[in-house]
Amino acid sequence: MKLSFNVQNKSQADPFIFEDGGRFYLYVTAGEGVEAYSSDDIFGEWKFEGVVTKLSGEGKTFWAPSVIKIEDKYYMYVSFIRGNEFQFMYALCGNSPLGPFENEKKLYNYFSIDSHVVKTDEGLFLWFAKNNEEGDRIGTRVYVDRLLDPYTVEGKPVEKIVPTFDEEIFTPSYTPEHRWHTIEGPFWFYEDGWQYVMYSGGCYQDDTYHVGYSACKTDEQDLTKVEYKKHTNDDKFAPVIIKNDVEEGTGHHSVIKYKGEYYAIYHARTYGEKYRTARVCKLIVKDGLITAER
Repeated sequence: MKLSFNVQNKSQADPFIFEDGGRFYLYVTAGEGVEAYSSDDIFGEWKFEGVVTKLSGEGKTFWAPSVIKIEDKYYMYVSFIRGNEFQFMYALCGNSPLGPFENEKKLYNYFSIDSHVVKTDEGLFLWFAKNNEEGDRIGTRVYVDRLLDPYTVEGKPVEKIVPTFDEEIFTPSYTPEHRWHTIEGPFWFYEDGWQYVMYSGGCYQDDTYHVGYSACKTDEQDLTKVEYKKHTNDDKFAPVIIKNDVEEGTGHHSVIKYKGEYYAIYHARTYGEKYRTARVCKLIVKDGLITAER
């Protein structure tokens, strides 16, 4: 189901949903800064709020923002291009959910994308994706690192989700022997004794682009120590969300619990349309399993 927006001909790629004070905010990938929307109801109309980032220098091609509130401040984690860098992760801060998010600080000196920061009893943890060119299935993988404070990573990321299927291949022509794989867009949440890490896999241009998940039943609060098991169907590819008769390019998402029910906010394209727009579907989350009602 498409979300309703009061603007036309805009993309809402990589939508991250955030609730504060009874209002909902959606942050999306954009060119010259992170764009945001707001609404009183996730199923109502979303108001375009414009660009909410303000850098001290140049930045472009902003990817996959996420936001967390810590005490009375709002922190955004997003990757963008600056100078000769490619996509490096930065932290920014604002005084409201609409920022402006500024005072940026680089977190990693290498390709690092698709943030999700969460807080447990053990502190703050940053989920993100980076590259690993070791092993048979080289490519982008999901990691988690500890944050010493909202602006400082420990710098000891632990790999948590790796590619295991051909459906996760991003660029088949990388080399004949070593095809590039992509596992990205992590989103962590906890429900009834289980930790879940959902993610996107594959190439956004391919039919196999999808949302999957890993899970672990544990009370461990140090997320770097948790061993998550990738969901499969008897060791076979088993996505939660993938293209259907209505839409394609189904991927990068966030999750919200709304009126007692879980929902995934993801992007997709309706067949024949140009833009990736934000969609919503209900998730059934129980006993380590996630299924989608579409």
